[in-house]
Amino acid sequence: MSTQEVANKLVSLCREGKNEQALNKLYADNCTSREMPGMPNEFVEGKDAIIKKSEGWYASVDEIHSAEVGDPIVTENHFSCIMKFDITFKERGRTQMEEICVYTVNDGKITAEQYFYAMPG
Repeated sequence: MSTQEVANKLVSLCREGKNEQALNKLYADNCTSREMPGMPNEFVEGKDAIIKKSEGWYASVDEIHSAEVGDPIVTENHFSCIMKFDITFKERGRTQMEEICVYTVNDGKITAEQYFYAMPG
């Protein structure tokens, strides 16, 4: 798959709430994931570890009130999109989140992801 095809598929699956399917289908086994400095799971390596991180994030959520995924912006082997959430976390209560997600694609698979967002206060 081209970078554009991977980007379109990721956005489509995320919009449908099929994030785990996106991880399983689109991510390379040796993929890396970066959160903002100081956040839990700041750096994770390997698809299995990223899936476990994702499962932990969902386990911390009490309710997702809304979620939006913007159209991807693609260049060569990178793409980005904006994700917005209105979520109630079990420990922190309700919050609105907005992040820029940046992905690297090699050989038709996502090999790196990095998230940029305002740090919780």
